[in-house]
Amino acid sequence: QVQLVESGGGLVQPGGSLRLSCVASGFTFSSYVMGWYRQAPGKERELVAAISSGGSTYYPDSVKGRFTISRDNAKNTVYLQMNSLKPEDTAVYYCKAKQQYSPDYWGQGTQVTVSS
Repeated sequence: QVQLVESGGGLVQPGGSLRLSCVASGFTFSSYVMGWYRQAPGKERELVAAISSGGSTYYPDSVKGRFTISRDNAKNTVYLQMNSLKPEDTAVYYCKAKQQYSPDYWGQGTQVTVSS
């Protein structure tokens, strides 16, 4: 049974930091591209970071230099370190596992709220 379980969300002040974790099970984690997405109320879900099985990373301009994605294949875990958080980063954050010719797997999401 495939599972992706996110944790680490919460309420943080502008300029603060949070570290999200996503623990995977039920598939060969090391061979999947892992991504973090977010969805704010009334907006479409958007990609904020991705990491390949080989460790290559991608960030959109909106988070580049503030967010860092990493993975620990021994722990079947992908992380998202978020620094210099802004109110516009407020959203539900989801992790996704993707591999060619296989279905995508999604976690249930974790809420991040950036507010003073």
